[in-house]
Amino acid sequence: MRTIDWQDGHIVAIDQTRLPAELVVLHIHSVDELIDAIQRLAIRGAPALGVAGALGVALAGGDAELAAQLKSARPTAVNLAWGVDRVLARPDALLAEALATLEEDVRVNRALSQGGAEWLLDRVGSPIAVQTHCNAGALACVEWGTALGVVQSLHERGALGHVYVDETRPLLQGSRLTAWELAQLGIAHTVVADAAGPSVIARRLVNAVVVGADRIAANCDVVNKIGTYPLALAAQRAGIPFVVAAPESTIDMATPTGADVPIEVRDDAEVTRIGEWHVAPDDTAALNYAFDVTPSDLVTAIVTEARIIEPADL
Repeated sequence: MRTIDWQDGHIVAIDQTRLPAELVVLHIHSVDELIDAIQRLAIRGAPALGVAGALGVALAGGDAELAAQLKSARPTAVNLAWGVDRVLARPDALLAEALATLEEDVRVNRALSQGGAEWLLDRVGSPIAVQTHCNAGALACVEWGTALGVVQSLHERGALGHVYVDETRPLLQGSRLTAWELAQLGIAHTVVADAAGPSVIARRLVNAVVVGADRIAANCDVVNKIGTYPLALAAQRAGIPFVVAAPESTIDMATPTGADVPIEVRDDAEVTRIGEWHVAPDDTAALNYAFDVTPSDLVTAIVTEARIIEPADL
């Protein structure tokens, strides 16, 4: 099924907090319910958030106040606001424009995945062993991923080696979601602790790093899940490509650099607890940045549906 869709006048979406233990479908009938799903990461991933924003405006009947609340649900990922604004600009065709984002997301991500696979094969050769961080697969989109879409495209060409998946603390989107998707696709993979990620690169277990993005600034700084920046540093040191796969809608020309992006800080308990199990003493403070910024000089290529940007050539 699709990660997010429109059905009988409301939004349906996979509850990503319940994976991999069980596949649960949410039925969302109000903007308040949608905001709750977004903030607790039941719906997550930049492209999926863009579609959620678009469908949310249709759900709200174009109500400007509700649309503003939806836009502010998560501040870092630019696609959420992009989806809201896109549909608000079509008051005469709210639902039609929102539904168009569903089909467009699939088409766009398939295109960038093929382009990313071809670029890697030209640059690296075959087989390509990949390391990825967080989840940028179908679960982060509608039905075809970005970074994991590139991996899937390589797999379909018979050009994929092994995939190393960072666990992605504190909410484990790598081990819970990416590993689950790779298992569904029959792709060989290994989960590693985040702290081991740079060592996987240093030990030459991979020859490319492929990640998604939540926002790309005008200067090509990349904002992605916390823990991405160390991989970029390690990839540059090892001399292997660090590739960002994201749709054009994730490039925010209104934001000059990564330093201008508001970085979401989430609840301490996500770090100090795993479920109900305390992994730190009571009242311990935690700094829980949800994202980090990878400077453009560490990015080998940004792959979109329309082009391949190599920041070093800009």
